[in-house]
Amino acid sequence: MPRRAPATSRAPLGAPLFLLNLKVYPSCLGAAALRLGRLLERAGAQSGVCVAIAPAPTDVGLLARFLSIPVLAQHTDAVDAGAHTGSVTAEAVAASGARGSLVNHSEHRVDYAVAAQIVARLEGAGLVPVVCAQDVPDARRLAALHPPYLAVEPPELIGGSRAVSTTRPEVVSGTVAAVERRSPRTRVLCGAGVHDANDVRRALELGSAGVLVASAVTRAAQPRAAIYELLRGFR
Repeated sequence: MPRRAPATSRAPLGAPLFLLNLKVYPSCLGAAALRLGRLLERAGAQSGVCVAIAPAPTDVGLLARFLSIPVLAQHTDAVDAGAHTGSVTAEAVAASGARGSLVNHSEHRVDYAVAAQIVARLEGAGLVPVVCAQDVPDARRLAALHPPYLAVEPPELIGGSRAVSTTRPEVVSGTVAAVERRSPRTRVLCGAGVHDANDVRRALELGSAGVLVASAVTRAAQPRAAIYELLRGFR
């Protein structure tokens, strides 16, 4: 069985890691995003778990200014700073105070060559890429980019009530094994359908170094309770 990542592991965002993606739900924008960020910040400090947050593009600077936890962009474009109206550049992400960015999320897929450019641009700006993969073959290919983190998220389970760690554990363990062979320093995160402490606990048992979560918190009637429930899985 894959080994569980040690809590003291040297990782740019910390490990094991709880990464919350706010997406762009109306209830997670502006002041509401900052409230969720502060809640996550407190919960992480109380639980001793490394936590990070990825808000909507327009809220990255706001959260980075007022939070002590790592803030990530949800996407970065593979373009230089300059005449690219509407683009999110690595330079802009760095200037906002963010620590890194998601890359190739299932809701914002890019070609492999583009993902490689984005990873290079982020790392060149001193930022942390969290590359997303849909399955084991996708993870094996993207591991060749040697990102600090790679999150596996089968798209059919994203936003659902079935966690990949409990319903398709072979995807998590297979990704861990494939990534370890190609890029031993890359830490695998588990996403898609992770909703409770048991889902998190199982993901760690399968060898992941943390979880990437969205709807379990962003669509919860009580986000605070949802965050604390998920953090229980790290104990």
